[in-house]
Amino acid sequence: MRWMRGVMLFIAGAACGILFATQPSAAPQEKPTGLRLNHVGIYVKNFDESMNFYTKTMGFRVAFVLNDKEGKPSLAYLQINRDTFLELAPTTADRPVGLSHVGIWADDLNATVAALRQRGVKVDDPRAAASHAPLTNAFDPNGVRLELLDYVPESLQKKAIDGWK
Repeated sequence: MRWMRGVMLFIAGAACGILFATQPSAAPQEKPTGLRLNHVGIYVKNFDESMNFYTKTMGFRVAFVLNDKEGKPSLAYLQINRDTFLELAPTTADRPVGLSHVGIWADDLNATVAALRQRGVKVDDPRAAASHAPLTNAFDPNGVRLELLDYVPESLQKKAIDGWK
């Protein structure tokens, strides 16, 4: 008798699931095509300690490191897999430990910028970064910086992606 009750509950649950799954839903909103999460940037309190942790403990590969005028590291891209990175930058008085930004790779950065502007998003014109990747920034309602970028052939990121084995 107990198993029959279980079977009936299963059938009732399945019927409800089918009923709700087949209900019409809102039409999907049009979105910029060719966008994908590419990297997360974080500010770190101890750059060397963080590099050791992410490369030796976590096993991420160093894609490239950019140095400031004094020769100190100002940014490092660590490759998690072929086209996913972690970006590390040292903290400063204006940049406390934590999330710096979310990097979103756009297949067509100019078209993405135009589409976002049509939706009312304030986005600057793309500019060339030190890594030679064109990029711009937008902010979500929480103030999180979204770094929109494209990896042109001469960008250090694209070279790291192409060199992945």
